[in-house]
Amino acid sequence: MDLSLNAREREIQERSRRFTDQHLLPLEITCDEQDGLTPEQLAPTYAAVIAERLNAVNMPAEWGGQGLTIFEQVLSQEQLGRSTNALWDVVWRPANVLRYCTPEQRERWLVPEIEGRRRSCYAITEADAGSDPSTLATSAVRDGDGFVLSGEKWYVTVGDVADYQIVVAEVPGEGPTSFLIDRDTDGVEQHRVPRYMHHFVYEHPIFRYHDVRLGPEHVLGAVGEGYDLTKEWFMEERLMIAARCLGGAERCLEDAFAYATDRVQFGERIIDFQGVSFPLAEAVADIAAARAVTYQVAWEVTEGRIDPKTLHAKAAAIKLFASEMANRVVDSCVQVLGGRGYMRENAVERFYRDLRVDRIWEGTSEIQKVVLVNEMRKRGTGPVAAWPVEG
Repeated sequence: MDLSLNAREREIQERSRRFTDQHLLPLEITCDEQDGLTPEQLAPTYAAVIAERLNAVNMPAEWGGQGLTIFEQVLSQEQLGRSTNALWDVVWRPANVLRYCTPEQRERWLVPEIEGRRRSCYAITEADAGSDPSTLATSAVRDGDGFVLSGEKWYVTVGDVADYQIVVAEVPGEGPTSFLIDRDTDGVEQHRVPRYMHHFVYEHPIFRYHDVRLGPEHVLGAVGEGYDLTKEWFMEERLMIAARCLGGAERCLEDAFAYATDRVQFGERIIDFQGVSFPLAEAVADIAAARAVTYQVAWEVTEGRIDPKTLHAKAAAIKLFASEMANRVVDSCVQVLGGRGYMRENAVERFYRDLRVDRIWEGTSEIQKVVLVNEMRKRGTGPVAAWPVEG
């Protein structure tokens, strides 16, 4: 069995790392100090995304995307994840569920986003509806052949710059439904922009929807399919979160190891003290294990070796393991750097704030455990824990 990367995969990995080093890392300090970046500051990076063929890597080439496989996307996201302040999000990946656009919707919303002329955000969570979708309060009431949508959405990542949204609302009697809504539609209000622990390049506003009138052409997929589409999006995003956690954790480890190798105390390098070296040894083992399982699941998806139910559980498993791993690693690295690890000018401090959210968004660690327990109850431990087999 040959598990080595082929030439195409290696090129994608190297191109993504080069882009990160040249275009994202130089923006980190400014982004952290300003709590974001201006459109003027971001314009050269947006242009570089197109030039380096990293736009819409998850969309088919015939629509203008890069047509990368899931495994190739994981390789790219791992390298982009080496940047702090969520600068990886400057490299836009339209939500995978936009593949269900009708031809008309595709031309209106998706193709312009692929080309960098539009940007979307996904509005799912509510104040009282996070992990439990049955408590969804945002509604879309039928009115003739259209709908009137009202409600409130929280944590709408990229909502501050997105010019259209995917909003999940309950159609009474028919179930959760996804709607495509332009930001400038009457009744759409950016209500509040909370402050968070991190200083990400984009915000997570709260939006309110006041009797927003929508025609049938705004429905993404079909009425009642909103939960299924959201679940499909979660599965892919959990894979990408795991990939980015690998990149962030490895950069922290590199910085901590370099510091421990150079730092001398009591006449010896501190790497020679087990109190310093053992946590770094545990960190490298953690990263290696997380990379192995993340790559495995991405490969299974790419090769068509996994059914959706098993993927739901495996995506939960790697998101759980990789996000918890990254937080352990960054904590150890901050400790190794001591006071320097607590300085915002150093990447490990920024990662300490940044990586914490990976245990929360797209499903908390506890929700990932619920998914895994439910899978074990239904199908035993084998489907999640075993290596894939033919047949």
